Amino acid sequence: MSKIADYPFEIRPLAASDGGGYLISYPDFNDCVSDGETVEEAIANGRLALKETIAALKQAGHPVPNATKATTVSGKFVARVPKSVHAKLSSQAKAEGVSLNTLVVSLLSEGLGKKSAHV
Repeated sequence: MSKIADYPFEIRPLAASDGGGYLISYPDFNDCVSDGETVEEAIANGRLALKETIAALKQAGHPVPNATKATTVSGKFVARVPKSVHAKLSSQAKAEGVSLNTLVVSLLSEGLGKKSAHV
């Protein structure tokens, strides 16, 4: 049996017309989605939704899928950037009252969401 944290998920930004924030979905579960104002909130809400989905499947006597092989991705990487880029990112994160990590994840998620909207 897989753990909640083992299941891969996808996050994409929501358009302002859809309420803004971020949408999280789980490829292993067709109907398990959630959202949040921030990436972190979407992940926390998504994990709760996944726990409830798994509980409902078990209660109904349906099988619970195992996490797909994508679980080998750690979710962590290190990127070297020019000092000027680091300074700009740090300044923007401070201005927005978030960590540098949160800002970078948000910017990456937004960029990936825009790219997938054009594909």
